[in-house]
Amino acid sequence: MRGVVAIVGRPNVGKSSLFNRIVGERLSITDDASGITRDRIYSKASWLNQDFRVIDTGGIILKDEPFSKEIRAQAALAIDEADVIIMVVDARTGLTMEDKDVAVMLQKSHKPLIVAANKVDDNSFVNMIYDFYSLGVEEVMPVSCLHGIGIGNLLDRIVELLPENRKDPYDKATVKFCLIGQPNVGKSTLANAIIGEERTIVSEIPGTTRDSIDTIFTRNGKQYVVIDTAGIRKQGRIYENAEKYSMFRALQAIERCDIAVVIMDGSQEISEQDKRIAGYAREYNRAIIIVVNKWDLVQKDDKTMKEFTEKIREQFQFLDFAPIVFLSAKNNARIHTLLDEIEQVYQNYNRRVPTNLLNDCLLDAVLLNQPPMFNGNRLKLSYATQDETMPPSFVLFVNSEKHMHFSYLRYLENQIRATFDFRGSPIKFILRKKE
Repeated sequence: MRGVVAIVGRPNVGKSSLFNRIVGERLSITDDASGITRDRIYSKASWLNQDFRVIDTGGIILKDEPFSKEIRAQAALAIDEADVIIMVVDARTGLTMEDKDVAVMLQKSHKPLIVAANKVDDNSFVNMIYDFYSLGVEEVMPVSCLHGIGIGNLLDRIVELLPENRKDPYDKATVKFCLIGQPNVGKSTLANAIIGEERTIVSEIPGTTRDSIDTIFTRNGKQYVVIDTAGIRKQGRIYENAEKYSMFRALQAIERCDIAVVIMDGSQEISEQDKRIAGYAREYNRAIIIVVNKWDLVQKDDKTMKEFTEKIREQFQFLDFAPIVFLSAKNNARIHTLLDEIEQVYQNYNRRVPTNLLNDCLLDAVLLNQPPMFNGNRLKLSYATQDETMPPSFVLFVNSEKHMHFSYLRYLENQIRATFDFRGSPIKFILRKKE
């Protein structure tokens, strides 16, 4: 990941429209009413084979209006995290006092700043951008978020200004796993139980951990890094500034770890937020282990663990490959079970299958269940090879990569998992047409 780009500006200039153009999805709500985007929204983007993260912020309102203080604080945190800042202005409205105030705020960060003059829908509006140079910026680039005009040039410049890939400070053989979950599910308590020391603050107050904390330890001669993250709260409300900052830190922790340990409170019902948090880890193609903590608080009988497991499997169908560990971090019970699972899952995440064994497995799968038909012809799988690990990625050479249905890929994945141990690890398929 090359770095972070923050999109800022006064309300109703097209920040969310630019964000959607860059990330290629309509993740931000766009509306003519000001102040629609109050929180920061994060997403990954890619340009010229360079990956970076984009932050969409609420419109900065310097006068006293509802939520203006919170929005300014959120924008300030995004600016602090960013490597490059894009200030969006409205070329048709022209330069305003609000633009000047925002520019002064941004220039104090001393970070690369580009002014994107939006709503330049054709060449007749290009002359409207020159007034914005009076803001004291070096670059004003005309764009039209509505029509996509100038977005490529803007992205070219962003990639030029972003720093080089940040190096991993740990040895390649070090196993990095992060603890993620809602506030007060016991992440810090579990981290302390794992390392055997009180390194992180443990409190009954939700949200005590505001940042990600790395701790190195050794087990069975192998080096590990446990990353304790802040609790990820449900979105849709304005929270205190440090909590929104910690949300971004948690996503960064997932991005740089090998294994995401998704922690739930066993004494509580499974929530939509639990599934949303697990979805973040799945999105990054990280190895995943599900931990049910506070199992000491549950009134148990012989069926309880089995019933809870069935609930998890039912509601986390997208994580059917993830092992489930029940423990009590507070009582230091079954911690070794999690550590054993981390060790095994890491091996699976790095597993490489010999090409001959892989093709034997897939040949048997095809004989048992033929690929679907398309245009009167049957889809043909010629052969396969493993491209890389972390996650294990398999290249399938077929006669038509466009007609491979996801359900058949799911079938092939199940056959691979039945033959080789990939428990805890996602599997990725890359389709290529055999010439």
